[in-house]
Formats: sequence, C-alpha cells, structure tokens
Amino acid sequence: MTTDSTSKDQEIFNKDKLQIITERVDDVPLLIAQMLRMGIPEIIDRHIPRHGNQRDLSWGWTTVIWMAYILTEGDHRKVSMSEYVEEMQNTLLCIAGRPIVALDFSDDRLAHLLKHLSNREYWSKIEDDLNKQSIEVYDLKPETIRCDATTVSADQAITEDGLVQFGHSKDNTKLPQIKLMSAALDPLGMPLASDVVSGEKADDGLYIPLISRVSDSLKKNGLLFSGDCKMSALETRAHLLSSGHHYLCPLPLTGKTADEMKTWINEGISKDQEKILIPVFRENYKGIVVLAAKGYEFSRIQTFQKKAEEITWPERVFVVHSPAHARQQSAGLNIRLTKAKEKLEKLTPLPGRGRRQISDEAELVAAIAKIIKAHNVEDLLEAQFEKQVEQKMKYVGKGRGGVNRETIVVEKVRYQITSVERNQKKIADEKTRFGWKAFVTEVDFDKLSLHDAILSYRNEYRVERIFGRLKSRLNIAPLFVKKDDQIEGMTYLLTLCVRVLTLIEFVVRRSLKEEKTELPDMHPENHKKTTAKPSAEKILKAFSKVNLTIICDMAGNVIMRSLKPLSNLQKQIIQKLGLDSSIYTQLEI
Repeated sequence: MTTDSTSKDQEIFNKDKLQIITERVDDVPLLIAQMLRMGIPEIIDRHIPRHGNQRDLSWGWTTVIWMAYILTEGDHRKVSMSEYVEEMQNTLLCIAGRPIVALDFSDDRLAHLLKHLSNREYWSKIEDDLNKQSIEVYDLKPETIRCDATTVSADQAITEDGLVQFGHSKDNTKLPQIKLMSAALDPLGMPLASDVVSGEKADDGLYIPLISRVSDSLKKNGLLFSGDCKMSALETRAHLLSSGHHYLCPLPLTGKTADEMKTWINEGISKDQEKILIPVFRENYKGIVVLAAKGYEFSRIQTFQKKAEEITWPERVFVVHSPAHARQQSAGLNIRLTKAKEKLEKLTPLPGRGRRQISDEAELVAAIAKIIKAHNVEDLLEAQFEKQVEQKMKYVGKGRGGVNRETIVVEKVRYQITSVERNQKKIADEKTRFGWKAFVTEVDFDKLSLHDAILSYRNEYRVERIFGRLKSRLNIAPLFVKKDDQIEGMTYLLTLCVRVLTLIEFVVRRSLKEEKTELPDMHPENHKKTTAKPSAEKILKAFSKVNLTIICDMAGNVIMRSLKPLSNLQKQIIQKLGLDSSIYTQLEI
C-alpha cells in the first residue's frame, strides 16, 4: 500500500509541467468567520435591495470580502480589489462556497455598494440589526454609551452643499474635512451608531439625533450617556432626561460656568487643605493602586425651557481635581512661558545688518502684549525695557566736512528689552488652580457615587479608540473616493470594520479573564511575555504568514492543496473566539 502511494506521488511530481500557486491566507478565514457570526452578510442583504441585472454575488458577501481585505491590508481603495480577488481565488472559493471573480468587485459595483450604504434609511436599519445580533450572540449588557465626534481630513473639491468643508480640524487645519459622530457601547468601545455630516458643523447639535437612534435601537431605558463638554448643552441633558436616560459629562469653562468654576475651585482648595475631599483610587498598568483624583459634590436645581414646556430636575455637580491633569497643565504652562520669553527677547535684537530695531515705545508695548496674550501668560511674565539714544554729529548739507562746516547733532532712538522675568507668586497661585474639572449628572447617589462617576468617565478613551483605528489601521484619510455618497458610504463601511476589530478584542479578552489565563508569544521582542489583554491588531498579526499552496497540472486540475499548519497560539485564539479550526483546515479539502 505504501509503495503504491509513493509511486503515485512520484508519478504526479515527475510530470513535466506543474503550476504552483501560493495564496497569502493570513487572517482572512478568521475575519470572515467572525463577520458571519456577527450576521453581517445576512443583515446587509436584508436591507440593501437587489436589482434585476445584479451579479450573483450578494451585497452581503461583497461587503464581507471587501472588509476582510481592508482589515488585512489597511487599504480601502476600490481599484485594489480586482487584483486581490484574482490572487485569492482558491481561498475565497473554499470560504464562500462559490467562485469569486474580479468582476464581482469592479469599481462600478463597489461604488453602487457605497451608494447603498450612504442611504440613511438602509444604514440605520443595518446598524439596528447588527446591534441586536451582537448583543444577543455575545451576551452584551448595554448600560453605558459613550458619544464623541472627530474630523477626517480630505482633499476632495469643496462644493456649496457638500460633505467636505472647512471647519475646526483635529488633524490638519489646512485641509477641508468631514465630521463623524459616533456612539460606542461600553466597555467594548464598539460603535452602535455613526453619523457622517459636513465638516463645518458644530458638535453640539449632533448629540440628540445620535442619542435618539441609539435609544430606538437598544430599546432600553436608564442608559447612561457619557460625552465631552459639548454634550453638556442644557438641551441635550433635558432630552436625555425626558427620554428616560441619564447623563454624565464635564462642564465647559465658558459663560456662567467659567465664573462659577472660580468659586468651586476655591472651595475645593479649602476642602483639600482641610483633608475632606473624597479620594478616587485606581489600579495602574503595573497593578499598583494610585490616586486618580479627589473631589467633592453638591446639588442644584436645573431648569430647561423650550417654548411653553419647562423641565426642572435635581442635578449633582462633581468638582474634581486630577493630579495627572494638573501636572499636564503645569508642564504646558512652563512650555508657554519659555516660548513667550524667547519671542520677547527676540523683539529687540542688538543693532546689526538686517536686524530690525523698534524705535517707537507704543509699538514695543503692543508687540509685548501680543506675544503674552498669544501664549496665554498674561500677568505671569513681566518684560522690562529701556530707551537707548545714540547721538551722532552730522554736517549740514552735501559735500566734505571742514573746520568751518556747520554741524548738527542727530539722535537715533531704539528700545531694548533688558529683562523678562516670571512672576513666581502668580504662577504658583495659577498652578494651585490646575487640574480641576466640573462634571454633572442627574443619577442618584445610590446608583452612581462620585468615585464611580470619575472612574467611569476616565474610560472615555474607549470611544476615541474608534477614531484611532479609523485613522491608523484602516487609513480612512485620505478617502480614495470623490462623490459625497461614496464618501459617506465608505466611512460607514470602515465603522463596520471597527465593529469587527472591537468584538474580536473583547471576546478574546473576556475568554482569557474567565479562564484566568494569558496568551503567549504575542510580543515578538519577548517570547516569554504573556498577556491577558491582547489588542485586536496583535491578535490578527498572529496569523501572518499562513499560506495555502496549491499544485495544479497545466489543465488547471488540482493535484494537491497544502496549508501551513496552525500554531498552538493560532488555535488558542480561534478557540477563544468561539470558532473552530476548520475555518482554516477546510482550505486543504
């Protein structure tokens, strides 16, 4: 039997001409299996209609395969997909159960998909169903929702009513932008709802529509919505209250609050001296318990009136001091003071060729004030200057001088800054006021203490990870599409990719926590190091260099298929995700 098998293998490989095809499988089977478990293809097909001349490959499978490419390569260009599909024919055939060809991913077809995703009616229903599916499949408990906005720079042409507009940019002030508003489920940081709007719009008016969509999708009262100071608009707080939800957000240092904050800080400083502030401790990344903040709270009555309707409710105000925030502000002040001093000293260089001199006192005073104001160090720096007069004897009229030639004395005036000193007393007073913030909520004390509220808000970075992933791994900027509907659709498609990353990370971490174990070999620089909190990016990277080799004869008949064996780490990850290794081994069949 062995002899016959060996001779058969020798007969196969002794053929004159063979084709050897190698496909870079990597994390594609895992990603697609994860998306199938999330129900993405079925949900897409449920809400995006087919048309009469549409190719056989459904919109759902088109979306899933495109997302797998984007997540693997970090490239969302439509033009790249045809070549990718050609190079992954065998892998995609095994996974999808049908041939996948380049025409399924033509530029026009992908543009149609983006146009469908930009349809607000379709998109809202897709998000709604994905939320229900994820909550049910992964046994998620919606309690806290975090809302925030970001901008995405673009180099597309600006049109009067287009999405791409100039606005307050968080990335590049020289480029126009679009704005993305997202609500994320805590503690995953998974996007529940996303809205794309034109780049010039302010954040304030974007919260209520987003909150309403999340509320309609989750169909659960008593959710705690957390956001930045722009969410603290009184209308937004009143809307949450009337919708049966709660809020937790910082107050902006503007208007009436800016004046009140001075009094609140003074009271906080007094309470700190009396040692009666409430401490808030947390565990840092080294497992050491450290002081995160300390503060106090008081209650007040809040009122909002809209037309003839008036809403009144009791509100709690947390006045909190963060040592880390204070250190950050102090370091920022020192940098501003140093830069301001350098610029002030350069105002009056010593006389020399090409060195402009200031000869008017009012001009110098104005220049000093401008620099001090620009660096926000009023009253903290004091510049001293002096008037310097140089007298020169000059002959009257033209020609050479002589003993009997009439002369006059000419004065040349310049001003010289002699010293720039810091007002140490005022700087010290200023620094005592650093690190203070005010937060508001209407949740009762027995449900949310000051301690829990501050620790909860410190996790605000979770929603920002959505934006971080969009701008790093998924390379949302620049958007390689031009039309508004494609810009909007592409942004929504990339938020679906973030959902996948978020759930992969959450499920693996939850499984490791439940089993009280850690994953090895996640750090190439230190193979002995283990981790209980691997990032989705590192999880996917663990599947790099998984290759499928296919040997065919010249007629295209498959002689042999061989997949690089999965490592123990890869098998562990698949198991932690609740998947089966057959998502890879099926490629050899």
